[in-house]
Amino acid sequence: MKSQNNVKHNIYTDHIKNMLDTALSFLGLILLSPVFLVISVAIFIDDPGPIMFRQKRVGKGKKFFVLHKFRSMKMSTPHNVPTHLLENPES
Repeated sequence: MKSQNNVKHNIYTDHIKNMLDTALSFLGLILLSPVFLVISVAIFIDDPGPIMFRQKRVGKGKKFFVLHKFRSMKMSTPHNVPTHLLENPES
């Protein structure tokens, strides 16, 4: 049986793949948590403020989702000016 997007459905694609993806993602988060902690401390020491940056993005099916990532810009950077228009964009 084939669906409209040419993906063959079987027990692997319907059940096992989802469980495997979840388990490997969880394992990856556990193994990388010390690295995430070091990055978080470095960001906080460099420029106190929120460690994570959140932004709404448009995803598959034109649905919005919230993107979370480590903050890379200073808190004093203007939020409504593109980076290339700043006086000293490298800082």
